[in-house]
Amino acid sequence: MNSGLNRSGADSMNEEDTREEIVAQSDAELLDAYSQAVVGAAEKVSPSVVNIEVTHRREARNSRYPRPPEAKGTGSGFVFTPDGFILTNSHVVHEASGIEVTLNDGRSGRADLIGEDPDTDLAVIRMEAHGLPSAGLGDSAALRVGQLVIALGNPYGFQFTVTAGVVSAVGRSLRSQSGRLMDSIIQTDAALNPGNSGGPLIDSRGEVVGVNTAVILPAQGLCFAIPSNTARFVAGMLIRDGRIRRGYLGFGGQNAPIHRRLLRRHDLPSEYAVLVVSVEPDTPAQRTGLREGDVIVSFAGQPLKGMDDLHRLLTDRRIGEAQEIKVLRGVEIITLEVTPEDSEAARYRK
Repeated sequence: MNSGLNRSGADSMNEEDTREEIVAQSDAELLDAYSQAVVGAAEKVSPSVVNIEVTHRREARNSRYPRPPEAKGTGSGFVFTPDGFILTNSHVVHEASGIEVTLNDGRSGRADLIGEDPDTDLAVIRMEAHGLPSAGLGDSAALRVGQLVIALGNPYGFQFTVTAGVVSAVGRSLRSQSGRLMDSIIQTDAALNPGNSGGPLIDSRGEVVGVNTAVILPAQGLCFAIPSNTARFVAGMLIRDGRIRRGYLGFGGQNAPIHRRLLRRHDLPSEYAVLVVSVEPDTPAQRTGLREGDVIVSFAGQPLKGMDDLHRLLTDRRIGEAQEIKVLRGVEIITLEVTPEDSEAARYRK
């Protein structure tokens, strides 16, 4: 009987050992699959990642301690066509007097700015070369929260660094340096640092799903990327035209609440709208009769909750086309018609 009990105990121990081995093997396979995904994607895209060094000329100043005539900065980018077109951030190359690109294989050379769009913090530069390894742009709209993503770039000058994480959120909004709101931003915890700006954020298949753009300091794991679908559209326009066309009205505005009595009286859908605080001369806003103190409640048939809503609606399709705006003036709603101009043309006219 004792021998039977011993056999039973031995069998139980063997079963436990077997289960532990299976769990350990499963964990090892899972870790290996994760590692293989990161390694495979990084190896596929790394050859297209570039280090960007920019030079900025400084204005001469009369001082006892003169500064160097030039300042340097660095960033990242990636080749997205074999003939040398490179995507990066606008803030990396903005107002640069010189751009030097170093490829993953050690080759380096001068690059020219093709165009930039500060409103989306994207820019296209080009290096005179052919047959370069290029990264493909994936579909950022297919991203899911929790999905594995990998960031490549050159943080603090440590060239061709790889970090991995997950998609923390999609559809975030982030303010660009121009002041315009960028939509559909990807939030990730894949570590980014100064120098990563402009580098690719890729998925496990090695497709670029975002362009790394910003971190929130001193927070950890709050990193952001511009979606690849935005980058694809902007890059195409920059290559074709060298800039992005957007509508321009010519007034200064701010978000403002609407009094509850006026909300009920006019059955307005939002408690907030756009308060006109200034109107520039010889602009569509002035010509249409917009005044300081007016509150714009809708544009092109769309209700406005604030300036960001208006910015989203002022696309290139609105340029030169008359649009209806509804304005709360005093206690009455009046309807005006305004024709947006090209924002770039208006800037040059000033």
